[in-house]
Amino acid sequence: MKMYLARRNFLQLTAAATAMPAAARRAHAQAYPSRSITIVVPFPPGGSTDVVARIMAEHMRPLLGQAIVIENVGGAGGSIALGRVARASPDGYTIDLGQWDTHVGGIIYALNVDLERDFEPIGLISINPQLMVGRKTLPADDLKGLVAFIRANPGKVTLVSQTAAAQLSGLMLQRLTGAEVALIPYRGAGPALTDLLSGQVDLMVAQAAVLMPHVRAGAVKAIANLSPRRSEALPDIATSDESGVAGLYASGWFGFFAPRGTPKAAITALNGAMRQALREQAVRARFTELGLDIAAPEQQSAEALAAFHKAETEKWWPIIRSANVKAE
Repeated sequence: MKMYLARRNFLQLTAAATAMPAAARRAHAQAYPSRSITIVVPFPPGGSTDVVARIMAEHMRPLLGQAIVIENVGGAGGSIALGRVARASPDGYTIDLGQWDTHVGGIIYALNVDLERDFEPIGLISINPQLMVGRKTLPADDLKGLVAFIRANPGKVTLVSQTAAAQLSGLMLQRLTGAEVALIPYRGAGPALTDLLSGQVDLMVAQAAVLMPHVRAGAVKAIANLSPRRSEALPDIATSDESGVAGLYASGWFGFFAPRGTPKAAITALNGAMRQALREQAVRARFTELGLDIAAPEQQSAEALAAFHKAETEKWWPIIRSANVKAE
């Protein structure tokens, strides 16, 4: 009897010992997040990317139960930030707020990361209308009138080229209409906007989140929303098709990405918090105020962002390469 009890106890202890590593692994996975999370913003503080990151951090923090730190890593059009994230430990504690300019248009820079393979999609946050605006004294109110003005002044109408998206928009405008504009390179939206407001340049293409406060104040003139359909956040601004130049589209969006190899459990937790935050009325109201359209629920999954990003690269990379667009 004693030998039987001893053997039974031995077997129970052995089974418990064998189960401990698996249980420990499950507990570790369930513990995410157990410390603060860093969102890397690929531009300096104050821009639309930074604002959106802070809105999302504020509303995801209580859902995840941990602090969320914003780390602004500017320089080289966001490519420095991408390198920082790609080299981070793939544990779910360092992610970036990606967008077209970094995760698609970033190929205009000499990158040390692979935009297709070095990142794990977490979820698409928003579709960002890109606006073409003009100085307030510009003698054109839509694209049809703008093209006529450019043709009357060939090579004299200036469009600032502060991003790959802006440069491509200028090149596409010329290609679609034959109207010649002068592309003026700028190192950032801030200096470009300053010169537009003072009337030193004629045109600018940028996210609505950057331009709408100035449109609403009457300091610049909205020419068109460079999108196939009107924005829910900006229903009164006509699309490029409606405004006189069919097919003049520029792409903009925000989405979260993590380093390649980040555990599925972390991706799922971050995606869940992101989606719940985007359902909150305060977030929706703030995005509308910024001129951003929240991604449809079916677009918000990690898998949907992966497919969306693939479609974006397949659409835009051939255009960028054929136009030989390079960082200034």
